[in-house]
Amino acid sequence: MAKGRNALHRDLLARMEQCPDFDSLNDEVILPFVTALEKVCADRGYLLNIYGTASNLAVTDEISAPALYEMIEEYLDSSDAPPQDEGA
Repeated sequence: MAKGRNALHRDLLARMEQCPDFDSLNDEVILPFVTALEKVCADRGYLLNIYGTASNLAVTDEISAPALYEMIEEYLDSSDAPPQDEGA
């Protein structure tokens, strides 16, 4: 599986590099990946909270998703959040 993981990593990077802006990155790479992840998780009954070095990814049910989104938005808008890069 490690070989496949590296292949997926390379494929995703190549696809991301072809996107000239955030909107195309979101539409062409991020949303299709997240949609596939959501489907697999829903089919298997998984609820996930993946903590990364610089990000979190939560896959929940439809009821919890909006509440988590609002909590994150409130945090990012608060003075407690670390400063954001203007280009992000």
